[in-house]
Amino acid sequence: MRRFALALLMSILAALPAAAQDWALGGFDPVGYVSAGRPVPGRSDIATMWRGMIWHFASEENRARFEADPRAYAPRLGGMCPLSIIEGDPQPGDPRHFLVRQDGLYLFRSAEAGRKVRSNPDEVLGRARAAWAQMQ
Repeated sequence: MRRFALALLMSILAALPAAAQDWALGGFDPVGYVSAGRPVPGRSDIATMWRGMIWHFASEENRARFEADPRAYAPRLGGMCPLSIIEGDPQPGDPRHFLVRQDGLYLFRSAEAGRKVRSNPDEVLGRARAAWAQMQ
């Protein structure tokens, strides 16, 4: 029985990193960026599936808001860092480094990238959107 329990535990632990790869925003609540102005950890028991990813939420209310209009809360530019798009090498943004604007959530690959975008957001994001449209 002890071997069975150990084998079961090991198989569950081995599956966790694979499951985490399907977590959008690293498990942070996408609505929290807008409502709290910061990354808010989502709860594993309050989640939904959208576009092949599992989105976690801090509350049922946030999940309902997301499900009513997921595009309003999902990161722009496919979650890629705007600077990396401009450079021609799209890299995923880090959900800890972000900017919320009227048109949505942007993620940056680093704090430094975030500082560069914030120094001239209209120009940088405009260039990134244009480059992203050409890549699609």
